[in-house]
Amino acid sequence: MVTSTTMDHDIYLFHQGNLRYAYQLLGAHMEQQNGQDGVRFTVWAPNAVKVNVVGTFNDWDGRQHPMEKLNENGLWSTFIPDLQKGTIYKYEILTPHGHLQLKADPYAFSSEIRPNTASVLHPLGHYEWNDQSWMNQRKETNLYESPISIYELHLGSWKNIEPEVFYTYREYADMVIPYVKELGYTHIELLPITEHPFDRSWGYQATGYYAVTSRYGTPDDFKYFVDQCHQNGLGVILDWVPGHFCKDQHGLRRFDGEPLYEYSDPMKAEKSQWGTLTFDFGRNEVQSFLMSNAIYWLKEYHLDGLRVDAVASMLYLSFGKEDGEWQPNEYGGSENLEAVSFIKKMNEAIFEEVPNVLMMAEESTSWPLVSAPTYVGGLGFNYKWNMGWMNDMLKYMEMDPIHRKYHHNLITFSLFYAFSENFVLPISHDEVVHGKKSLLNKMPGDYWQKFASLRAFLAYMYAHPGKKLLFMGSEFGQFDEWKDLEDLDWELLNFEAHASTKQYMSDLHKLYKDHPALWEMDHKEEGFEWVDPNNYEQSIVSFIRNSRADDQLVVICNFTPVVYHDYKVGVPTEGVYEEIFTSDAVQFGGSGQMNEMPLHTTSIPWQGQGQHVTMTIPPLGVSFLKRTSLLEEDKS
Repeated sequence: MVTSTTMDHDIYLFHQGNLRYAYQLLGAHMEQQNGQDGVRFTVWAPNAVKVNVVGTFNDWDGRQHPMEKLNENGLWSTFIPDLQKGTIYKYEILTPHGHLQLKADPYAFSSEIRPNTASVLHPLGHYEWNDQSWMNQRKETNLYESPISIYELHLGSWKNIEPEVFYTYREYADMVIPYVKELGYTHIELLPITEHPFDRSWGYQATGYYAVTSRYGTPDDFKYFVDQCHQNGLGVILDWVPGHFCKDQHGLRRFDGEPLYEYSDPMKAEKSQWGTLTFDFGRNEVQSFLMSNAIYWLKEYHLDGLRVDAVASMLYLSFGKEDGEWQPNEYGGSENLEAVSFIKKMNEAIFEEVPNVLMMAEESTSWPLVSAPTYVGGLGFNYKWNMGWMNDMLKYMEMDPIHRKYHHNLITFSLFYAFSENFVLPISHDEVVHGKKSLLNKMPGDYWQKFASLRAFLAYMYAHPGKKLLFMGSEFGQFDEWKDLEDLDWELLNFEAHASTKQYMSDLHKLYKDHPALWEMDHKEEGFEWVDPNNYEQSIVSFIRNSRADDQLVVICNFTPVVYHDYKVGVPTEGVYEEIFTSDAVQFGGSGQMNEMPLHTTSIPWQGQGQHVTMTIPPLGVSFLKRTSLLEEDKS
């Protein structure tokens, strides 16, 4: 409950842009006043002439429950007795232009099921969590030196009852969690589940920033989903969209009759390529709204991180615009200085309030120090999506192998900047939709070569420095690109190639998690060393991954369908090496060109290393070697 003393202080912080828990001040809250149970409604509408609370409880008659203006900065509030959980309501706002408009509560915790648009009264704090063990463990985890492999998930098209008829969060928990756990992922990342009016926006055009979408159930249902993930050892990340919002009449657009949450300057407000509006990052109350919203999801729903969408669209005034459609900042540049300042302030607040969470920026440009702390000039995120690696590798993998030797730099270039940020390697929903084809179907060649190339690509991805993210369906070789109104093609698992690909992902994750060399030093140069990056003629690269305990893996990747016998590979230490994993194993659908016998080093330098082994290189395959013992003659 907010007392009068704390309320005055919170109001001050709200208007200063520094209120980190604005959702406790604004919105609809069940509390007691003068010994009477009821609901306190508070809304920010500085341009409104009058604001009333309307709903089913008063037959939508605004005259019955007018709100009182608390201050000149536009906060309105009222207390209505005897309202119950589930009450449906909106704000009736008389604009300066004399129009009456109905608006959903920007701070509502729940909403009606589309196409209805009213807010629904739902108190926070009544759910009993059972994830204390996970939350305690999270405090002690070093995120940078831990394995992170993320399963990107769109609930409604992972599996549904029929198109646009969905299961509940609780039902999804019972289906999704065992599946993702069996595959070996460490985290689930959900496409936005904030309330949104249009299914096919996938949640990226929201109206209710504090409301978990009612498509799949209630706030408590979603808390159950997160709780069950944590009890099963899975973290949960939410795709979060502070860059823009949709223009639907019941939402934030011209909330009190004038631009309020959006910029008043159309050049800054309009995101024409998406048909949305940009938040006014320079307005203090909007900063409190967004900063509190990020903290809300992390605190109230125990989420383990946020993937922040379209950061580049926030950073640049010129994003997606032609000359003449934007104006430079006061220094003549294209940077949105207000957004830059807000992003830094937001990240500082988040890590003070909720330490050890993931703040991942989808930032598609070369903006420096995205994942560096603000005190060294960074934006304050702790991870950045590596869009450059993604674009280069997908371009490379789509080529016929015969042409790959002319574009060898696409494999190697990412290592020039791999340690400039804390990177996530993403193969997201954006890469398997709108005619881009599924990850499997991007691969050239015949049926066998497509699956072999997919396995090789995934093995290379998991061996490359950086945390991992893969969109649903790729784990079993979905042939069709993502169909957002249907569910995944689960029937494919009845076919051997797809079933073995799913098993491959499970085994690849086991390899990944069992070997610290593949994740412990992801963000340090000493965690990676080239053996041979230059063999473009055969489209083969080899490298070493290191751990802090000097536990090394040698990785050899062949991106052509040619088998090479008696191939020399430089290795760092003499001894006996074993092939501990190959993407070409028969059980995965491979050709079985394996190195089943131990590989003894020869003390002749090769490829910059002091010794080498001679091995078979599988077609369109990746091999992982590990030294398992000293040379036989050195054993005592």
